[in-house]
Amino acid sequence: MKKFYLLFAFVTVLSCPATVFAIIRVPPIMSSNMVLQQNSKANLWGWADPSERFTIISSWKDKPDTVTAMNSGKWKAAISTPSYGGPYTITIKGRGNSIVFENILIGEVWLCSGQSNMEMSNTKSIKDEGTKANNPKIRLFTVAKLTSETPQDYAMGNWVECTEESVKRFSAIGYHFAAKIQQELGGNVPIGLIQSAWSGTPVELWEPQEVLDRDPETKLAATKVKDVTYRPNKPGLIYNAMIYPISNYSIAGVLWYQGEGNTYRANTYRKMFTGMIGEWRKQFNQDFPFYFIQIAPFSKYDYTYDAALLMEAQTQSLAFPKTSMVVITDLVDNVADQHPKDKLTPALRLANLALADHYKKPIAVYNSPMYKRMEVSKGKINLYFDNAPNGFMVKGDKPTEFLIAGADQQFLPADVKVEKDKIVVSNAQIANPAAVRFSFANDAMANIFNKEGLPVNPFRTDNWEIKGVEIKK
Repeated sequence: MKKFYLLFAFVTVLSCPATVFAIIRVPPIMSSNMVLQQNSKANLWGWADPSERFTIISSWKDKPDTVTAMNSGKWKAAISTPSYGGPYTITIKGRGNSIVFENILIGEVWLCSGQSNMEMSNTKSIKDEGTKANNPKIRLFTVAKLTSETPQDYAMGNWVECTEESVKRFSAIGYHFAAKIQQELGGNVPIGLIQSAWSGTPVELWEPQEVLDRDPETKLAATKVKDVTYRPNKPGLIYNAMIYPISNYSIAGVLWYQGEGNTYRANTYRKMFTGMIGEWRKQFNQDFPFYFIQIAPFSKYDYTYDAALLMEAQTQSLAFPKTSMVVITDLVDNVADQHPKDKLTPALRLANLALADHYKKPIAVYNSPMYKRMEVSKGKINLYFDNAPNGFMVKGDKPTEFLIAGADQQFLPADVKVEKDKIVVSNAQIANPAAVRFSFANDAMANIFNKEGLPVNPFRTDNWEIKGVEIKK
């Protein structure tokens, strides 16, 4: 009988469930080595038991933050960050587990996105960096290439310190941008870079389908994504898996290099592109600056004006708030190659944009000259520009890539005279000129710049229809 009671007691103990707590979980982008945005409410987030209360201990703060998970188990905490510094630790203490993040820095965080020219790594300029790339105050996070039909919680990847080896697998433009702004901000501000890029992808893949559906033109255009088998080809697939999962992360701004994947329907690019920018800002809940690089000249597009019309759409997108663009028509070593080898100069131009526009550094001229208006006078057209306060300079014997036309819309090469505050174009065969086009071709590489060395942005003064029969090669 004694043995029976002992056995009964033992079985009873085993059959009584112990109190089990779910572990607190966080997404991969929250980890040791990360950089948090300085002077902000930096978001931390994850999952726990429904209604679980736990603490977040940040080593730069005097008091811990108390967090309560929602009924769904999701939680998010906005943690106040000081000015740049570190390294710090963060400890998340729950009932079932603790998570410790070490070697955290606080500084400036930038998202680098787009297609192959943003993704390109291990360029000559990166190799030339050598041991200078061993910079523990630059941190790198590469979002793994994944797609999803629905918005996801996780984006795979991990934060690493920038080294001579790790930088070889990261965006060259992103690294050079970070190195430049770090230098100009005093040399000690940590920079965090998040790379979310995928070669060959059109803009539709980087925004939700519902954003495209708001406008009949973009809704129709989104059904015509090129059907390819070797990369994603459906709107929203990349946004769901590579942007939405990181959209709680607090950032300073976005760097974007894309457009080649949309040249076959440039007429809807402006709406799709600005729709994407607006949706990202909404999802991140941040009105961040959005700086992008214009596509480069390339001779192998299907139609004569593919690149010109896409460049025009990118220029028109500048009307959208807090955007700015880098022009690179002078940086192409081979117009038959869609991937210019120089990734250092575009990155430095991006950095100057950010330093002047976002960080308010005293850089007087940091944008390319943009066409402003024209005046017709005595058989000539006077062209006026923004962003050329000190005038223009020509590299070579004379300016190239200017065309002029009368009302008959027949364009001829223009004679060009560069004056301090304007460019004057004419052609003796056109008595009554009506329009000018500059670098309005796929492979046009112009040779006229402002005195600060930035190339004049391609443009046309007309809005004449470019019919399909006129643009076939």
